Amino acid sequence: MQFPFQPMPLSRGPGPFNHPAWLFELKYDGFRALARIKRGQCELISRNGHPFSSFAELGKSIAVALPHLHEAVLDGEIVCLDRKGRPQFNDLLFKRSQPCFFAFDVLYADGKDFRGDALIERKVELRRFLHRASTDSQLRYADHVEGSGMFATLARAKRATLSATHSRKGRSLPYRRL
Repeated sequence: MQFPFQPMPLSRGPGPFNHPAWLFELKYDGFRALARIKRGQCELISRNGHPFSSFAELGKSIAVALPHLHEAVLDGEIVCLDRKGRPQFNDLLFKRSQPCFFAFDVLYADGKDFRGDALIERKVELRRFLHRASTDSQLRYADHVEGSGMFATLARAKRATLSATHSRKGRSLPYRRL
């Protein structure tokens, strides 16, 4: 059976903006991936649908952090952080430090397809699932700012030397399929 999930494609906007219906997230400098959890195992899958076999240990760590989920698909980014918590793409690329997975969306969990739900509802469910993970887990929640948060998110990104930000419609947009 073909894997029926793909990351939502990103598109470039005309510039920074604020809007009450949108959520603003940091864009970590890493590899976009889907975490496919099934029966106590987790496989990380690239946006092109290929397994990230070089991150098998990270997948095991994600599965251990979420023993209560029997089957799930999370959207996120594989990232390496320095001692100050800033993403370091070269460390990820050359495997110089331990990666972590920043989850920013839940697409499916234990029989429920969340892709038709509003983003803010999916993020609430994601936070609920990840709340049970230990604080030293390699699985992290990618937080967001609602409404007029673009400029605050950009300032946070600049302080953390991040590459960009994401803006996603929070209240009405379902997860777009390719």
